[in-house]
Amino acid sequence: MLSLNYDVWPWLTYVRQIVDILLVTYVVYKLIMIIRGTRAVQLVKGIAVIFIVWFVSNLLGLSTLEFITKQTATFGLLAIIIIFQPELRRGLEQLGRSRWFTGRPTPKDERIHSTVDAIVKASMYMSKRRIGALVSVERETGLNDYVETGIPIHAVLTSELLINIFVPNTPLHDGAVVVKGDKILAAGCYLPLSEDVTISKELGTRHRAALGISEMTDCLTVVVSEETGSISVSKNGTLYRELTEKQLEEMLKQSLVRATTAVDVRWQWGGKKDG
Repeated sequence: MLSLNYDVWPWLTYVRQIVDILLVTYVVYKLIMIIRGTRAVQLVKGIAVIFIVWFVSNLLGLSTLEFITKQTATFGLLAIIIIFQPELRRGLEQLGRSRWFTGRPTPKDERIHSTVDAIVKASMYMSKRRIGALVSVERETGLNDYVETGIPIHAVLTSELLINIFVPNTPLHDGAVVVKGDKILAAGCYLPLSEDVTISKELGTRHRAALGISEMTDCLTVVVSEETGSISVSKNGTLYRELTEKQLEEMLKQSLVRATTAVDVRWQWGGKKDG
């Protein structure tokens, strides 16, 4: 078995320690980036409180409280896996979507711009007339499970078709439209509702569905409020509210056009951020 002789090369010990520290730092950083802006942040705070209580009870000799917190910590790993299931799944999906494991070609710019223009134009039209809409755009994670819950369309995406689908009192008005590339795959699709208790009470079913699907996949979902006409976008468990036409267009372009570098662009928008 191949092994390094640290007695012959003592400097390798320092290199190993530095590499070890860098790897741990990177893993912790990625975990923070995964849970940032999600409900997991509040859960992390709760776990921190449990460990603080355990430390204080141990320090003061409070045996009963120490026993309870110790048992909680013992079964905490299983609880963390269950509680953080959406975040863990999102993290594994991000790992699988890295450039090391995927060789999928970048979509043509014309198709991307055509999709963006159609969604922006339709959203602004429906916003002015307060027509409720819910549009999920597939990125890396497939949405076939949700496509199967709706009515197959398989048509070229146009703003006119998108508007016509969401006209009130039509068969496909309720539910979501799923878009892949420059095609509408299905309409009237059912999306999972978010169970995040921190969501604003003023948000309705469409916004909860947009957040729910963004917690399960990496898709981008555009929501037009039927009550206020405001436009929102959900991504990675975060809802960006009251976006202008320019902000919506920029967000769609940044999310749908794959960057040439592996750096994830952080959004800074003037609209409200919820979730």
